[in-house]
Amino acid sequence: MARVPQVSESADPEVQALIERIKARRGGALLDLDKALLNAPTIADGWNAFLGAVRTRCVLKGRWRELAILQVAVLNGADYEFNQHAPVALKEGMTQAQLDSLRRGDRTPFDATELAILDYTDAMTRMIRVPDAIFAAVSERLPARDLVELTATIGAYNLVSRFLVALEIGH
Repeated sequence: MARVPQVSESADPEVQALIERIKARRGGALLDLDKALLNAPTIADGWNAFLGAVRTRCVLKGRWRELAILQVAVLNGADYEFNQHAPVALKEGMTQAQLDSLRRGDRTPFDATELAILDYTDAMTRMIRVPDAIFAAVSERLPARDLVELTATIGAYNLVSRFLVALEIGH
């Protein structure tokens, strides 16, 4: 049970319009995450715009985006986040064996670029300051735009996972 109420409808027309925008981005339904965020409509609106951009308007390969998101979820113990993104990762070309490996901390099924992304995700999530060697490894494999988008994705999903875990959403 989440630590805050779940909001799915509103008498306020502005909030109801926000709910409809979130539903449109989500394919017609609200997630438990959205229902918690709607307790603070201004935050929910900004969240919807920012995470919508991260998820749907970046050029970063979807497989790499989802790899980073799943790794953040594993590192932060955000099972809800992992479970929400696992089907997306499969659609983006990851295998079930790779998903299972991520959960176990096994990196053997990943290529050199994916390993660099995982190391970068680990450093950003655990240490915040990324060591030069880890940055060099990822930056030699990704162009600047992809690197900026990857960095924003990792930061954004650290926010998501911390929000989910703190408010016990999806338990």
